[in-house]
Amino acid sequence: MTGAWRRKTVPTQLAAIAAGVPEATIRKWASRGKLVRYGGPGRAEYDLDELFALIRGDTGERRAVGDGPPGVAA
Repeated sequence: MTGAWRRKTVPTQLAAIAAGVPEATIRKWASRGKLVRYGGPGRAEYDLDELFALIRGDTGERRAVGDGPPGVAA
């Protein structure tokens, strides 16, 4: 490999485990444009770096109360 950057994507279930939220929350964040959904039909995947940035609040957008992961203020 020549040092090319490669996206680290995981399926919905693993993204939810990594974020500590239900799978439905991952799908909701994707439908609201907070996460990009990768993969083909029937195979949703999410980038771990994007997911962790969302959890840290590095996205530049404000979240509504109750719309974020547990323990993260909006």
